[in-house]
Amino acid sequence: MKLVSYIKDDHAQLALLVNGYLFDTDNLHPNLPVTMTMFLNYWEDVFPIAHSINRTLEEGTKRYRAIPADEAEILAPVPSPTSCRDAYAFRQHVATARKNRNAPMIPEFDQFPVFYFTNHNTITGPGEIVCMPDHLQKLDFELEVAIVICKPGKNIKAAEADEYIGGYMIMNDFSARTLQLEEMKLNLGPAKGKDFATAIGPWLVTPDEMEEFKIPAKENHVGNAYNLKMKCSVNGIQVSEGNFGDMEWTFAEIIERCSYGVQLFPGDVIGSGTVGTGCFLELNGTGKLNNPDYNEQWLKEGDEIEIEIEGLGILKNTIVKDESDFSILGLKK
Repeated sequence: MKLVSYIKDDHAQLALLVNGYLFDTDNLHPNLPVTMTMFLNYWEDVFPIAHSINRTLEEGTKRYRAIPADEAEILAPVPSPTSCRDAYAFRQHVATARKNRNAPMIPEFDQFPVFYFTNHNTITGPGEIVCMPDHLQKLDFELEVAIVICKPGKNIKAAEADEYIGGYMIMNDFSARTLQLEEMKLNLGPAKGKDFATAIGPWLVTPDEMEEFKIPAKENHVGNAYNLKMKCSVNGIQVSEGNFGDMEWTFAEIIERCSYGVQLFPGDVIGSGTVGTGCFLELNGTGKLNNPDYNEQWLKEGDEIEIEIEGLGILKNTIVKDESDFSILGLKK
């Protein structure tokens, strides 16, 4: 089942996406919530209703009002997350990034999954990414998968954690590298280099649709893993590719870590971290390591970014420069 949030009458409306059409939840059943927030909070009650109706829509055995998805203003599937964490789960990305800095692979990567908090109030969906001047200094994409939590829990064990996943979606963790690299020299962060925009979407795919892609987790790891091709293109030119199945730490294990001693809530979004080759920082580092004359590439005003993940759709964003010329880099002492 694919769940979509879109603009209807100036507010967020939840819909089911079936065969290219959006079916508003409140037109399908009186007990179905009209927003993703409410749907997640009452997941165990409303999911069976929505799933049954979704099958009926796919079979075409009953008629409901609908609009073409390509005519709607699509929002982030979870427009107002209760929090947003981003993990560091792909070994290739971590190892390559460290190699490019002449640093050995850190042994702690294999001991436990890590994550950081990012700004859940700047979550966005498909469309424009408005950037301040400092964001456009070494602006980067990050090719990731994200999940959303669908029921509350604390101290969740990895063996049970997949039951807390409401669905999967694409994530593009936009990164202003000049800001990020400066602030992280102080061993605190990332902060301003990350908190201006994180795109998710274009819809939420529930776990039942992922069964055909399921593969075993890595050796000595617990939880669901999936063989899904991932790629990113900038202005129609592919720059990155990877596979969801290459995650070393599963989302189940990441949830176990996130929920230790703290309550997770419906609407919490958790990212996978960047897949190998999944950002210009890594690609540029590798290029320069192999060729000192390598020309770095970064995102710039007007660039169109398309992230495609098998089974999860295509997330499209365009870089737009803010009218303001205010710079926090210019305030440095």
